[in-house]
Amino acid sequence: MDALLAALADPARWRLVNLLAERPRSVGVLAQLSDARQPQTTKHLQTLERAGAVTSRRTGQHRVYALRSAALRDLAATLGRLADTADQADGPYATYDRYGRSVDAERLAAQEPGWADGRTFGFHRALKGSPGTVWRRLTEADLLAGWWTPDDLRVSELVFEARPGGRIVQEYRDGEDADDSGPVVGRAEGVVVDVRPGEHLAYRLSPLLPDGGPAFTAHVAMGLRPGKAGTDLDVHWRITDSTVDAPDFVAGIEIGFGQSLDKLAATLAAATDTTDSSTGNPDPTRTTD
Repeated sequence: MDALLAALADPARWRLVNLLAERPRSVGVLAQLSDARQPQTTKHLQTLERAGAVTSRRTGQHRVYALRSAALRDLAATLGRLADTADQADGPYATYDRYGRSVDAERLAAQEPGWADGRTFGFHRALKGSPGTVWRRLTEADLLAGWWTPDDLRVSELVFEARPGGRIVQEYRDGEDADDSGPVVGRAEGVVVDVRPGEHLAYRLSPLLPDGGPAFTAHVAMGLRPGKAGTDLDVHWRITDSTVDAPDFVAGIEIGFGQSLDKLAATLAAATDTTDSSTGNPDPTRTTD
């Protein structure tokens, strides 16, 4: 497939493929129609033949080339599958496009400091596990690191001191940057405001700009209560101190934090599913209260 793509990428060879799609033709005719010298045309045809795009046979004193449609159909099918993967509903590219539209809108709105102050976002998730189990996922750094990132990112540094006045530090890198050799994608710093274990958690968090200054301050409040699935979690965001450099961050709140909560829900569901079906006892690796 690589050889075929490389062969078709050359404009002169692509012209020959188009001519051969009409009918088989000799080297001399192809050279005349493509306004090229015959030796040059022969080299291009040989490249296409090695790649499987054309075939040839000698007839009398000249060689006639014909297109191999099967190779092109195989290539078209492969490209179609790639396009279908990219276009899947609610897939990564749909999220990419949605974020792009949000960024454009927020950049238009960011005309002066304070432009996003008072903006709010609300999230709700019905989570498996008791409020105590969910609380641990919200407040223990080693457990937070498993879900507190949007898709395709990972935590490279995380501090969460679950007490009033406690520090919060988040640092993100690309999810495929396994050895931390790439740049830091994002960093945020904040402070815990209120802690009521199993019931309520509040904190302030500010994503940092490249110069180290805060883009805005997010006031985040989380409420937990027993629910049908196990625990109902409600999260409320409110923005203050927004700068004109904050639109890209604000545009990502709904998508990014929503993805993080989805990862939290999946993590808790997976932990619940590890119960030993034969004995009814929890798997020893399962997180419990």
